[in-house]
Amino acid sequence: MTTLTQETTPATAAPQVVSAKGVHLTDKAVARIRTAIAKEGISPDQGGLRLGVQGGGCSGLSYNIRFDTQPRERDRVFQFGDVRVFVDPKSFIYLHGMTLDYQETLMQQGFVFVNPNSSKSCGCGTSFSG
Repeated sequence: MTTLTQETTPATAAPQVVSAKGVHLTDKAVARIRTAIAKEGISPDQGGLRLGVQGGGCSGLSYNIRFDTQPRERDRVFQFGDVRVFVDPKSFIYLHGMTLDYQETLMQQGFVFVNPNSSKSCGCGTSFSG
């Protein structure tokens, strides 16, 4: 598992790089994100993967994952080598301590959310309640 060792605390409301106490990525997830960012033509120096939570899904909340060209003003920015992950403040409440993995089997492939904050989840793997 890749961990973050750098922590900064800016005095403004700009995006901040925070320690690995927030979200974690496995080496497989980092490699897959790196490949996908290159395919999308997003600059790794500015863009990254956005993780979020939104209302809905069969258990009340669902995970949201997409690419973004830059962090937003109050985002927490997690750095894993050359891969950046952006999390907005509201989503961070539910994603703090979560691990993002990437699994590839004969039946399926994709990102897997391992979230200790989830009190209940459904079979689809993208919906949970906090």
